[in-house]
Amino acid sequence: MLLQSLDIWVFEVLHWLAIPVGLFAFIHAALQRADAYTATDKLTKPAWLGITGGATAALVLFAPGGSFLILWLIALVAVLVYIVDVKPAVPEVQRGQRW
Repeated sequence: MLLQSLDIWVFEVLHWLAIPVGLFAFIHAALQRADAYTATDKLTKPAWLGITGGATAALVLFAPGGSFLILWLIALVAVLVYIVDVKPAVPEVQRGQRW
């Protein structure tokens, strides 16, 4: 019984931590220049806005412990891909070369 309540508690904490991460990814995607995405060979800005916005909505709507766990996990992976892969590359292009 204790292990089951621990699982629910962990899922609840993950749920509430994932939402601000999704919001951060969406806001970051919105604030970047559109040409920086194509310059880094990533998807376009509207594509990333759709991915991060839809993923954030899914993180808010679907609880990870429910029957929609797979949708929640897909949304979390989409947001984390943006943060790990796209977020570091896009500002680097906008800064230009450093001497």
